[in-house]
Amino acid sequence: MCPDPLFHNWPLCCLIGRGQTGFRPSSFLTSLPSQHSSRLLFKETMNQVSPAVDEASPSSTSSFEMLDMNSVPAPYQEVQPHWFFCRRADDSTSWLPFSRGDSDRLENACNSVQGQEGDLVVAVDGERYDVHVKERKRYAVYWEQAPTEVRRCTWFYKGDKDTRFMPYPEDFSQRLEEAYMIAVTLDEWKRKLDFPTGETVMLHNPKLIMQYQPIGLQDEWATSPSEQTRPRTVKRGVESISVEIPDGEPEKVDHLVFMVHGIGPACDLRFRSIIQCVNDFRSASLSLLASHYKRGQQDGQVGRVEFLPVNWHSALHGDATGVDEDIQRITLPSISRLRHFTNDTLLDLFFYNSPTYCQTIVDTVASEINRLHSLFKRRHPEFHGTFSVVGHSLGSLILFDLLTNQRNESETREGALCHDSDLKELGIPLGPRKKILNYFRRRMPSKIHVFNMVCSSPISLLQVSINYPQLAFHPQTFFAFGSPIGMFLTVRGLKHIDPNYSFPTCKSFYNIYHPYDPVAYRIEPMIVSDVDLEPMLIPHHKGRKRMHLELKDSLTRMGMDLKNNVLGSLRTAWQSFARMPVAALPPVEEGENSIEKNLQEQMEQLEQPEIKMGMLNEGRRIDYVLQEKPIESFNEYLFAIQSHLCYWESEDTALLLLKEIYDKLGVPFEQPQQS
Repeated sequence: MCPDPLFHNWPLCCLIGRGQTGFRPSSFLTSLPSQHSSRLLFKETMNQVSPAVDEASPSSTSSFEMLDMNSVPAPYQEVQPHWFFCRRADDSTSWLPFSRGDSDRLENACNSVQGQEGDLVVAVDGERYDVHVKERKRYAVYWEQAPTEVRRCTWFYKGDKDTRFMPYPEDFSQRLEEAYMIAVTLDEWKRKLDFPTGETVMLHNPKLIMQYQPIGLQDEWATSPSEQTRPRTVKRGVESISVEIPDGEPEKVDHLVFMVHGIGPACDLRFRSIIQCVNDFRSASLSLLASHYKRGQQDGQVGRVEFLPVNWHSALHGDATGVDEDIQRITLPSISRLRHFTNDTLLDLFFYNSPTYCQTIVDTVASEINRLHSLFKRRHPEFHGTFSVVGHSLGSLILFDLLTNQRNESETREGALCHDSDLKELGIPLGPRKKILNYFRRRMPSKIHVFNMVCSSPISLLQVSINYPQLAFHPQTFFAFGSPIGMFLTVRGLKHIDPNYSFPTCKSFYNIYHPYDPVAYRIEPMIVSDVDLEPMLIPHHKGRKRMHLELKDSLTRMGMDLKNNVLGSLRTAWQSFARMPVAALPPVEEGENSIEKNLQEQMEQLEQPEIKMGMLNEGRRIDYVLQEKPIESFNEYLFAIQSHLCYWESEDTALLLLKEIYDKLGVPFEQPQQS
């Protein structure tokens, strides 16, 4: 519960300057000076300050001090709390602040829950977490994660080796606040506050408060704090420490994106999980919305895009399948770390090509997406937006196969080829009827769909033995990051994608990749094979090309301009020569006609015709390539692995997604001015 108002624990006041004389809590109120009095007061110290304080402030050794009441400090004001949550990772602990909006809601709930029997739950962090106020715990809503501690913070400390201020426990902070209140009200500083745990806090003045911790067992001679540990700096209130408080997220959600990871449990070079990587991608999108859709946010057209992680690796490698235990029995003992990495990561590719484990993977992905979709709708009943899916690496292939085998409404109706009444008319008993119907439900829909795929597109060479589950919604767009889809389709025997083909329930598809990504493959050459078409270059989020690419383009443009000028001059000269009087012209030979024809063909090649890319992305371009960084261009092999894992932190990728989403909502894109 939140602390009661101050002055509730008067015996604590006796701890201040313990062992001193002349301080009586009962005379606290009667001894307060009037703010309008200009008289001089005498304050007898009576050796109340400990030797440690004498060393810290030798000017205070006289028996009397004169205080000018015209310089009486401002009245005491209660500290404003801010709520933090704990994050533990790799033997390190950090405390992160909630946004001001979330902190205010938690404080209001804390005040209202006093005296109540039940706990109060407050949704925070875009409603992705719930805080149980009385329990002081923060629980994840959409994914499995251990609960984290939540703290109402008012006082903070930082040691010499600490990089940031840490909050004190609430009971410790409450005692500090009471001591501070008394010191401010009496204007009596240079006091010591002892705690039962051995810590000592020195209140030198409002701006200088230090904490000393004991070193083991102190003997009776080590009475001065200077003989103990190096002190900690103590600060009051979150405004007095250097911490960045998040702005918070808009409550309105415009679009929901489900993000499916690739092979292995880690998604980047820092071995972070899909949850952490999606958090980074979400943060990047919020920053880009503030900079590139500022006017839309001001007008209320733009809220935010929610991104939720879809984790299938833990289900595949969990106890339910037992695959890890089976693989471990046949794994050689040598180079154990490398073999563990292979078993935990690279084997996912083989699992997906196995009918048994492929079924587990697609079932897990579809059921997890549907679970997240249902849970999100329950927590956001006001949401009426659309949905998209993102797949990275193998995750993109999983989504491609799922979306290829979805059924639209007409196919769903046509799929009901056999009913219970039909079998009953044939005299088949109830038990066998159920078995037959269940068989048709499991097997027939995907086979019927594959038949339709054969008729409309060569994409019939998918894994037909798999029963692909259906998603609970129709995705608006499918984004593939660093995708091997093109390679897998080719290996399956598919050489060409019918330009008329599109996903049954998803109308847009983007294949996004880094130029040095060793896992990524293109899609467009499988649709338009007779044209050598460069991929679309993804613009830099700051509205320009990277410098080394601009220089490269400038040199290429200079070469093209020179070629154009030469060809143009030759063409002009030839046309002028051709307009000469007929009598003066020599007989036209076959070689001269070929020269003019060649010039005409080269000029036409300079003007690239518009290419229709089929219906997989509604006739628009599909392949989009990121701009490599200057340092990456020096050695593309050195940055190959990093290039495959760069998408989670790529602002250019996030902006492409936002532009596609908000273009369909009719919200204009704004390029911010560069300073």
